[in-house]
Amino acid sequence: MYLKFFGLNQKPFGLTPDPKFLFFSEKHREGLDHLLYGIHQKEGFVLISGDTGTGKTTLCRALLERLDSGEVTTALILNPLLSEEELLKAILEDFGLPAKGATRKQLLDVLNDFLLKSLAAGKTTVLIIDEAQNLSTRCLEQVRLLSNLETDKEKLIQIILVGSEELPAKLELPELRHLQQRISLRYQLRPLNKEETGRYLQHRLNMARGAGSTSFEKVAHREIYRFSKGVPRLINMIAERALLAAYLAESRQIKQVHVLEGRQSLSGRSPSNQSKLFLWFSHNKHRAS
Repeated sequence: MYLKFFGLNQKPFGLTPDPKFLFFSEKHREGLDHLLYGIHQKEGFVLISGDTGTGKTTLCRALLERLDSGEVTTALILNPLLSEEELLKAILEDFGLPAKGATRKQLLDVLNDFLLKSLAAGKTTVLIIDEAQNLSTRCLEQVRLLSNLETDKEKLIQIILVGSEELPAKLELPELRHLQQRISLRYQLRPLNKEETGRYLQHRLNMARGAGSTSFEKVAHREIYRFSKGVPRLINMIAERALLAAYLAESRQIKQVHVLEGRQSLSGRSPSNQSKLFLWFSHNKHRAS
């Protein structure tokens, strides 16, 4: 509703991961470098962890865009709440392989044949599992067994596990010690610092900008950082509400007061002055119900 007012082509602070909007902080650059190194050096297992909302999924999508499809074949599993057999089928299907009506052994044979053909064609095969903390211990063991698919010289498949901070803790379980030992590269994705938060906000606006011009004042940057602690998903949630508050106040600059109103609307608390934003959300919530 505010896009035309601010001269934007699209919402700058959406919650859906979009590589177009990826802001490469120092942490994200290091994370991407770790992923690329692990793939090109054929390290076998790479682990990327981080708090919810720090940009792990977006980083995965950026990696997929960076890889040369002529040299690398990839599969991305986004919903790992599966049984061992369902996980194998999901992996094969994402590689474009037949998976219906097959036993587990047949599935592994199909995958092994595919990996050998990819190697013969000079291609690297990469499996990325997002939200890997949701994998059962049995599924994680199944993933480890996939890394046994190898020649005398190298692994046939490179596996990237991406997950929340629960994942490294889960890998400490005694029954997963063999998988823990296989991981050769680890990287923890951390939130943005205060200066990066300001640049992140402006970057997102720039990527969404049309013919208009709008910005956050510096004190608004600091307020957003204080509330979000530099977590991109929280930054987006607060910034989105702040934009709406500025729109309702007919201000093309997003100020501290708009951030405060946005934060209050997220928490469900009514500000003392009954702001337009709070009243707008209350009205629309009432209409929706």
